[in-house]
Amino acid sequence: MSKKAIVIGAGIVGLACARKLALQGYSVEVIERSEKAQGASVRNFGMVWPVGQPKGEKYQRAINSRAIWKEVAEKANIWHGEVGSLHMAYLPEELAVIEEFTSVNSQYSVLKPSQITSEAVVQKGLKAALWSNEELIVDPREAIAKIPAFLQEQLGVQFHWNTTAVEVNHPSVKTSKGQLLQADLIVVCSGADFETLYPELFAQLDINKCKLQMMRLVSQPNEWKIGPALCGGLTLVHYEAFKQTPSHGTLKAYYEENHPEYLKWGLNVMVSQNGSGELTIGDSHEYGKDLSPFNQEFIDQMILDYLATFADFKDWSISSRWHGIYPKMMNGATELVLQPQEGVMIVNGLGGAGMTMSFGLAEEILNEL
Repeated sequence: MSKKAIVIGAGIVGLACARKLALQGYSVEVIERSEKAQGASVRNFGMVWPVGQPKGEKYQRAINSRAIWKEVAEKANIWHGEVGSLHMAYLPEELAVIEEFTSVNSQYSVLKPSQITSEAVVQKGLKAALWSNEELIVDPREAIAKIPAFLQEQLGVQFHWNTTAVEVNHPSVKTSKGQLLQADLIVVCSGADFETLYPELFAQLDINKCKLQMMRLVSQPNEWKIGPALCGGLTLVHYEAFKQTPSHGTLKAYYEENHPEYLKWGLNVMVSQNGSGELTIGDSHEYGKDLSPFNQEFIDQMILDYLATFADFKDWSISSRWHGIYPKMMNGATELVLQPQEGVMIVNGLGGAGMTMSFGLAEEILNEL
């Protein structure tokens, strides 16, 4: 008789853990409080983003995740674009960062403006761009909706939708519907909701919540494509991989002096395009346990204004606006993996890298069982 596992949460972290456990021979049940995942896993760019991860273990985890995403997307009939990414440099400080970065990461290259084929890139003032062929794009709304059906049909994973796990006491999970489900292993992947289960434990941790504002533009006319995911210089300030370059401090100092409002609201401006031609743009970063449910229009406008400095589109009409909230470790850790009691594992705190890292992280931590 196979061992049983319960995964709490059907966001990308929970789905990655459910997949790995099922492949290891577990009989897996997933408990999700909503009719479908509604959290940060569907409120993002859909970027699988190895280029942003520092060399070593984290980069390899991202590459492993990418390979699994490609496999899952193909088997589950999920649109995915292996489009890569471009980081544009308009400032000498940005140029220095990308040149230093490529000098120690030979898989990437610096392109001259004349070598860039994307019509969406603003050429005026452009010095160069960092090119990576690694980045893969999915539409998170489609992907997170389709993966459960794939797991159920192909791997026998059972889902309990509209069901809240209200108490964990191994080997049992009590649900809001009065069920008492039992398993050999319980994996808690509750994302930004870390008040419902193990609140005392989370209260002792250096974990916070991050709110990000995002928008989606309409499908571009005549199937017009931007090509790679596009990023401005603020992305070079934001991602850990670029912080290892000697000129990173100089670039950050430039923004601190000339555009402190960008850093105050955590702007990291990027754009990705889904299979329908829609453009997802963002984002900002606000931290706190009591984040406002209301978006701030001036933040959206800052994002749009900055985006226009490096990208131009055929149609800038906005079809939707939203914000997402994800948990983030504030002590520099890139994930939270705990065992609060025998037979229970908490997997959380991937910050804004859930889409990039979850499949790879699940492989690592669940291989060790």
